[in-house]
Amino acid sequence: MKPTRERILDAAHELWLTVGLARTTTKEIARSADCSEAALYKYFASKEELFVGVLRERLPELTPLLDRLATDPGELGVEENLTEVARQAARFYAESFPIGASLFAETRLKARHDEALRELGTGPHTPIERLDAYLRAERAAGRIRADADTFAAASLLLGACVQRAFAYDATVGKEPPQDLDTFAASIARTLLRGLS
Repeated sequence: MKPTRERILDAAHELWLTVGLARTTTKEIARSADCSEAALYKYFASKEELFVGVLRERLPELTPLLDRLATDPGELGVEENLTEVARQAARFYAESFPIGASLFAETRLKARHDEALRELGTGPHTPIERLDAYLRAERAAGRIRADADTFAAASLLLGACVQRAFAYDATVGKEPPQDLDTFAASIARTLLRGLS
């Protein structure tokens, strides 16, 4: 049997995908994880902290990639880095969109959730800020134009990935016109034309 913390993360992820974040209680998560609700709170102080844990540990790793690139862009070129960001971001948003979408149906829950994320120092703005930091590092290294608007570029790339997740989540049986790798490479190449 997996450790309790892992079972809790797995149960929360599965229930949030099937039932929705807003409608799933910590009691249901604990029952599905085969532990007590008290055990759940031993590992996660709140449902919001559990949400952040699921995002960080059960979804494609977008934030660690962005942090790594901002610190050290590595040996790959800007286009290759942006392609990998677009690929990971598209996967992250496609998997997280169904989880977070239910929050928008309950305004009080969303407000409480947003406040908790602020207290944890995270939120949906975090990837934009981290991609902006990476692009500023590239600008400082002279690999993109000195006058490039890095915040706008970060917003455009991640916005395209969010839109892909949103548009095709609601379209039953319809796949995006481009496969993920083609989409990621096209977004990166198109964005880089404005940055070079």
